[in-house]
Amino acid sequence: MLSTQTLIAPSLLSANFANMGAGLRLIEEHGGDLVHLDVMDGHFVPNLTFGPQMVRDLRPLTRLPLDVHLMMDQPERHIQAFAEAGADSITFHVEACVHAHRTLDAIRKLGKKAGISLVPSTPVVLLEGILAWVDLVLVMTVNPGFGGQEMIPDCLDKVGALIERRRSSGASFLIAVDGGINLSTAHLARRVGADILMVGSAFFNAADPRQVVRSLKGSHIV
Repeated sequence: MLSTQTLIAPSLLSANFANMGAGLRLIEEHGGDLVHLDVMDGHFVPNLTFGPQMVRDLRPLTRLPLDVHLMMDQPERHIQAFAEAGADSITFHVEACVHAHRTLDAIRKLGKKAGISLVPSTPVVLLEGILAWVDLVLVMTVNPGFGGQEMIPDCLDKVGALIERRRSSGASFLIAVDGGINLSTAHLARRVGADILMVGSAFFNAADPRQVVRSLKGSHIV
């Protein structure tokens, strides 16, 4: 069954880094629901992006929620800085954090929504025991580190498993899908029940970003 309340979160990873303000305006003016910020440290993933100062500079420019995705080792060391910079939600990788429950609790105590992410090779079972403290589960459908990759469709099986756990436990976390989302693949993620779709180049390289958002939400399936 297709999700009817899909949220779209364009990722500034695919924007022009020389003019992030323009990228932010593009998201806001063309129907984006959240702004996704991929923070990479060059260790957990083989790329570098930006730090808390970028979040701090972007915060006054939009009313949209800033969704920070920490693709880094020892994310617990950086949570407070991103929270103080203006992040609305902070997601980290379970593979990069030994004490995931403690980190989730720390994010929530800072007044932010707490998210946990899985790379393609990590099974959902690794989240057992902590889902009660999670506001968002981010399912990576590419190996993180670079934009513009093709989706690994088998990763979408995790969405169904998470929906079942959510239903059986009475939890209320949202499920997001990130990686290879475009006009040809979005319906696959919606069909399995994803609540949020992260999108990069398909949005920023589009001639009509607003129509892309509408299509990703399901008003037009390609």
